Amino acid sequence: MRTPPRILAVDDVSSNLEILQVRLEAQGYEVITAADGEQALAQIHEHEPDLVLLDIMMPKIDGITVLKRLKQDASTKFLPVILVTAKADTSDIVVGLEAGADDYLTKPFEQAALVARVRSLLRLKELHDTVQSQATTLKAQTEQLSEWNRLLEERVAGQVVEIERVGRLRRFLAPQVAQMIASSDSPDSVLSSHRREVTVVMCDLRGFTSFTEITEPEEVMAVLREYHETLGKLIFEYEGTLERFAGDGIVIIFNDPIPVADHVERAVRLSLGMRDEAVSKLTKLWRGRGHDLGLGIGIAVGYATLGQIGFTERREYTCIGSVINLASRLCDEAKAGQIVVSQRVLTAVEDSVEATPIGEMNLKGFKKPMAAYNVSSWRDRLPEGKPAAARAPEKKKKTP
Repeated sequence: MRTPPRILAVDDVSSNLEILQVRLEAQGYEVITAADGEQALAQIHEHEPDLVLLDIMMPKIDGITVLKRLKQDASTKFLPVILVTAKADTSDIVVGLEAGADDYLTKPFEQAALVARVRSLLRLKELHDTVQSQATTLKAQTEQLSEWNRLLEERVAGQVVEIERVGRLRRFLAPQVAQMIASSDSPDSVLSSHRREVTVVMCDLRGFTSFTEITEPEEVMAVLREYHETLGKLIFEYEGTLERFAGDGIVIIFNDPIPVADHVERAVRLSLGMRDEAVSKLTKLWRGRGHDLGLGIGIAVGYATLGQIGFTERREYTCIGSVINLASRLCDEAKAGQIVVSQRVLTAVEDSVEATPIGEMNLKGFKKPMAAYNVSSWRDRLPEGKPAAARAPEKKKKTP
């Protein structure tokens, strides 16, 4: 509602309009006038008054018709209207009130009655406008809240997708590597098919086949669970890519999908850590249960093709190439406690390891004999005397 409130006085008698205008302006109201129903409708739509004093008997369009049109129009439906009529027009008052008039005055009227009715209806108009304003604000807030909810749902959905993606990646990648790939703008391109030099570590348990033949399945599963959990943590500590579990066999890849310059060194140090730390503790535990198991490891370095395979509901990250076969054959030749490496692996780390030649081996799938070596230890030692083999590579500091 305006300040001061705007009142439209409608009457076909000019003297009546003058009286209304003078009396209302004396009370501080703004007054506009109309001489018939047609002018009244035009003034209402042009000036949007806060209240209408409407005579009933007028030329062109009478007051009752004007009133009905106002109440049928959504924009003026709640505009307060006071009917002004002669004392004899009682039936018109009833018709007017039924048509939606808010009050009435009979001619001649007293100024006090006029002012009282005007003030009363303007208070109602102010309350209505307040409610309408609050409703408009509430609607806008509801729409904004709906938009925020939509954005939140989209964000949550995106985060769920990312969490699921990270969860899938964590099955075969170190957690920090999985997180980095998942947050990449194009993670699929990181895992797409490509060729790269990698170091492959393959290990399995010696004596496992005979162990499964004489042991209950529940105990076999318990041993595998301990074995996988213990080695899995160490693999991720060295940021290796866990290519697959195959019973007691484990395949680990270094230098992919995230390139690292020291991938051969990481592979050898991981292998020493698995043998000297992780499996050493497990074998003691297993012997206490009557199980005679040991760890054999083969390591090879070479080029391979890497990438995702599978279908929409199930994908795996895998490595294909002769380097996988070589690591597998070297692992087959390794006795319990041995880490058998190829010539290329030894050449990359020979200044840092103690190794003894095993001789040339005729390996299945390879035409020429392959020189192989057994790595026994890493030459550095930590101050407290602990073999550095158990020490994970230092993490690179993030640039601020």
